[in-house]
Amino acid sequence: MHYSIIGSALSGNKGASAMLESSIASALALDSSSTFTLFSMYPDEDRRLNEFQQLEILDGSPAKLGVVINSLALLYFLLPPLRPLIRRSSRSIRALASSDRLIDQMGISFSDGREKFLIYNVAAILPALLVGTKVVKASQAMGPFTNPLNRLVSKIFLPRMTSITTRGRITHSFTDQLGLTNTVLGVDSAFALKMDPKDKAPTFASLIPGYTKGSVVGVSPSVVVRNKVEAQQPGSYLPLMQDLIKHIRAAGYAVVVIPHSVRTGQTKTQNNDLPLCREIYDSIADTTGVGLLSEELSSQRLRALIANCHILVTSRFHAMVSALAVATPPLVIGWSHKYEEVLELFELQDLALPFKGVTSAKLNTTFDELDKRAAAVKKQILKYLPRVVARADEQAVELLTVG
Repeated sequence: MHYSIIGSALSGNKGASAMLESSIASALALDSSSTFTLFSMYPDEDRRLNEFQQLEILDGSPAKLGVVINSLALLYFLLPPLRPLIRRSSRSIRALASSDRLIDQMGISFSDGREKFLIYNVAAILPALLVGTKVVKASQAMGPFTNPLNRLVSKIFLPRMTSITTRGRITHSFTDQLGLTNTVLGVDSAFALKMDPKDKAPTFASLIPGYTKGSVVGVSPSVVVRNKVEAQQPGSYLPLMQDLIKHIRAAGYAVVVIPHSVRTGQTKTQNNDLPLCREIYDSIADTTGVGLLSEELSSQRLRALIANCHILVTSRFHAMVSALAVATPPLVIGWSHKYEEVLELFELQDLALPFKGVTSAKLNTTFDELDKRAAAVKKQILKYLPRVVARADEQAVELLTVG
């Protein structure tokens, strides 16, 4: 079997990395001779991090994907006599045409309020459809579909998928309202990531100056949420994080600021929270008991670090998933139904605060409430986690074999 994959990466968002790595592991468990092609937004960075001999990484950046690959795929579709020539001259078309399926691992797609991403959502799957390759959408958030443009585009393209795995009840209800019949209810693919014993977390002593012992709270900010918060109230996100860290320290905990999306050597903030985390850390007047993770870790090592935290306060969706996967109670500042529908699996949707109107007083109070019941929340996560992981493993196989 040969699989093409798009929408995920090894660099940047470590949730996307977890989805990619767990899919490769699942496929290799079914067929050890499987091979893969990743169409990456960051091909150079991903090639540097790639440790899979079976994985080829091609340029899937928006310009290459939208202009070159889609144009060649259209020619492939319209002019059958040219197909052998196009396959020989284009590694991308050759990979797609030879694939048993394209796995779309977008975290969220075809969603109201994100119309500017619709072109990319379509460009990611259209070449495979044009060359006759099946497309399966790995578990992700979609909808709602009330915006006329999003609804129209979704009704054109989503029914053409071989299978769509919805990431939770809310997304599934949206796809039902759209009339889709090719959907299956699932969970986030990153729950299928298996921990490798050799991938140990860095010690808190190496991250927090002067740390000797005691519980640590992780804080994992998000550039995306910062932009949304500051669109309402410019300049408010940094003070929000400063006040939160000060409040956590006053409660007697050490703090480590954890970027869950990192692109090493990049100052650009797309899928890169490290510059924001450095800005937050540098803005803290007293950094006693406060540390910063300033390097890019693998998905497994990052998850191992979160497992050692007492609580994780985060705005990154997959940082929340990592916390749930290791039974660390999460407190979430979210911007979409995607947070709520995953927390629902653990009956913990009350731990998600909407970014709209969030204040230091509300955030700090919610932290205190979670702190008091952290042990009970951990127990509740552990109650539901086995069935969530089992479903993630099941859907990984379904994704690779459906149709």
